[in-house]
Amino acid sequence: MANELRYLSISHKTASIRNREKFYIADNYKVEVIKQLVTTFPDITGLLLLVTCNRTELYFESDTTSSTSLLNFLIPLLLGKNTSGYHRFFETSDTTEISAGHLLDVSSGLVSKVKGDAEIIYQIKKAYNRAISLDLQGSLLERAMQTVFKTHKRIRNETHFRDGTTSVAYKALKMISDTYGKTKAKHKKILFIGAGDIVRQLFKYNEKFGFENIYIANRTKSRAVSLMERYRCKWFDWDKVVVNDFQDFEIVLSAVANCHHLITGTAANSNARLFLDLALPGNIEPSIGDIANINFYDLDTISSEIEDNKEKRLAAIEQVYGIKEEELAEFRKWREQAPLRELLAAYKVILNDSIKKRLTTQKEPSDDSRISLITNRVMRKLMKYPDTSGWTEKVEMLVAEHLQ
Repeated sequence: MANELRYLSISHKTASIRNREKFYIADNYKVEVIKQLVTTFPDITGLLLLVTCNRTELYFESDTTSSTSLLNFLIPLLLGKNTSGYHRFFETSDTTEISAGHLLDVSSGLVSKVKGDAEIIYQIKKAYNRAISLDLQGSLLERAMQTVFKTHKRIRNETHFRDGTTSVAYKALKMISDTYGKTKAKHKKILFIGAGDIVRQLFKYNEKFGFENIYIANRTKSRAVSLMERYRCKWFDWDKVVVNDFQDFEIVLSAVANCHHLITGTAANSNARLFLDLALPGNIEPSIGDIANINFYDLDTISSEIEDNKEKRLAAIEQVYGIKEEELAEFRKWREQAPLRELLAAYKVILNDSIKKRLTTQKEPSDDSRISLITNRVMRKLMKYPDTSGWTEKVEMLVAEHLQ
């Protein structure tokens, strides 16, 4: 088998959250998993492990190891003995162009749950930096990542695909940052109420905002435990939520299903406080905004900008696909020219030695700068001859010509 860029992926498009979370790999375990993979499959020269709330993916470069072989090893590595039935949730490819195309789709936000998701590129950069630190960037993977970064820059500069946010959770966290200022908001005491998708998104996006003093409350504590463990937040008793005892919190975000007007009021205090209702039907009685020093925002207020952003992004999709195809074509061209680049590199060494010997024989100055200058001039002329079979004779002729 030829050296190829390959991938395997489980995502929101192929599996439910219950099945995806089985393949979630925590940060402190990622390097160990990567090392086990490259030890077991030593022909892997590049490997990028991408793990987000919506996907777990491996992009890897190898001569013989196929995506199926890697998947057959990965599933029992992560799940132990009970591995039957999970292969069907994964997409795989052993073709460089398909793998690079999928990486561009993911990094561009074209296949994100939220179209144009701006966070994914930062997650990919982080994963690639890990690959570099382990000396696993490879050659195909490295070039594919250069294509990713160039495509990202073009999408950002040439389209409206990344304009604004389309996530209620992200918008809510940004409102906190805007209200208190980035530095002060970091240490505010914050309560997330609920443990469903919106609260999960709040935790996901908080990786960018970095709020450090977060508590969580939920009717069923067991549903909140995994979030507490993953994001190292603290528990707040549900009974206190029911009686609206939020005296210690400066910020409350509520997103509980089927709890209409769970919060009807709270004792006033001298601190400026923020209550954000992300639920439908609403969890917070709007009159809470009448209490001194409390700012209240409901879902309509928070979402007011989001619909416009969605329309802009949807309108830009065709343009984004066009940019992606242009950059993928450049990647394809680069790969097709790989044999020529290897040949040029070999001839450059031959040229260098030939020029050095001739200068020595002719008793002329042979410093490195002069040798390099003549070599580069000859190489530029050599590249004008498309028939590489005649290059050997051309080399001697061109060297003699430049040394006359």
